[in-house]
Amino acid sequence: MKRNLPLLIAFVMGILFIIQFFVPHQWSQEMLTWGNKWIVIIGGISLLLGISSLIHFHYVQVKRSVPGWGYSLVMFGAFIIAITAGFLPSIIRWFLPPIAPDADPGKWLGFLPLYPGLEEGSPLFWIFLNGISPFMATMFSLIGFFIASAAFRAFRARSLEATLLLIAAVIIMLGQTPLGAMIWEKIPDIMVWIFNVPNTAAKRAILFGIAMGSIAFSIRIILGIERAYLGGKD
Repeated sequence: MKRNLPLLIAFVMGILFIIQFFVPHQWSQEMLTWGNKWIVIIGGISLLLGISSLIHFHYVQVKRSVPGWGYSLVMFGAFIIAITAGFLPSIIRWFLPPIAPDADPGKWLGFLPLYPGLEEGSPLFWIFLNGISPFMATMFSLIGFFIASAAFRAFRARSLEATLLLIAAVIIMLGQTPLGAMIWEKIPDIMVWIFNVPNTAAKRAILFGIAMGSIAFSIRIILGIERAYLGGKD
């Protein structure tokens, strides 16, 4: 029952929503709305489960003093700050109303920002603007060096495919800079053609393959052939 019930639910819901997609009836639309509500509910529960799993993992890392446990402390600090910044505006608004009736409802005591969510001026927005955004910029800047190093190794003209890749990469890089037009005025036009024709064709082929793979994988889940989501055991 522990394994057969999830398989039965996956089979029934998969068949129902396949039928719903091809049947434009009011009943099917109501079922879609009902299913979307359940997706939101299950997503919220999964979020709580993910948070508990994250806390438990890093708690064990710190408790056992596993190498790198200091990063777990950083995670706990960032987690507490983000949670506090997210809930603090609502808590203060509930228990401490503005002092002046005509005060800005987005600020408490005239200066403490209490805008909810990611609205501009909220604590979470400040964290995103001054913490997450610089960290992301730093990380992607470092990734740029790794990509350049990997590209140098991959673009060696050892075969016909590598040579074509090397030529295309050089044209794209030159076309993105004023240097390309200075060398030859047609290079930007060739870069646009590479983007619009070969690149688009390859991208569409990859997306088509991903779509076909997703359909095949979904059919395997509906029919109970793919059971990795149950824990990977038969």
